[in-house]
Amino acid sequence: MTQQPNGRPDRTQRRKKQTRGALIKAAQGFIAAGTFNVPVLEITQAADVGMGSFYNHFDSKEALFNAALDEIFDGYGALLDRLPEVADPAETFARSFRLTGRLFRRRPQESRALLNSGLTAVLSDRGLAPRALRDIKAANRAGRFQVADPELSLALAAAALVALGQLLFDDPGRDDAETTDRMAADLLRVFGVPAEEARDICGRPLPSLDELVENGSAA
Repeated sequence: MTQQPNGRPDRTQRRKKQTRGALIKAAQGFIAAGTFNVPVLEITQAADVGMGSFYNHFDSKEALFNAALDEIFDGYGALLDRLPEVADPAETFARSFRLTGRLFRRRPQESRALLNSGLTAVLSDRGLAPRALRDIKAANRAGRFQVADPELSLALAAAALVALGQLLFDDPGRDDAETTDRMAADLLRVFGVPAEEARDICGRPLPSLDELVENGSAA
């Protein structure tokens, strides 16, 4: 990226970044609404950019939608990476799941976009899935989980997360934190953690979401 002598990107590069960001945000809005068959013109109008600007950044609508989802995955992944480390890999997995469950209400547009993209999107090789698989394998090696097929366990956790998100959107009066923690405890039990211990792990305090977001902004 071209930079000015003070090390900041020049005005043209800033405009390009803003345009790309506006297109991605508009695409996320359409995905969240379940509107996939939308003309490029309508996307550019929602982003308030010119039609020509679209093709300066993306070859196709599909490329834009993929980039929009990738940005959500990468953002969620970066948030999980800012969680302080704990010694127990079973708790590491549980904390990530519990935190992600709380994001459904905190980031509704992004979360609806993920849900409308289906289970395949949640199992993407970016963001949540690779980190969850890493934690499942680590807990297995440590003897905390007793799973024969980590990839199958990942698919189970992903399906549970999607179902959780849909439940929270369908029932806005439901307590999202309590529901998420109960589902996380159930997953731990399925993976081999004793029931009482699973409930204890999923009842422990979580780091503040606001602080995690602020730490990322400061970086």
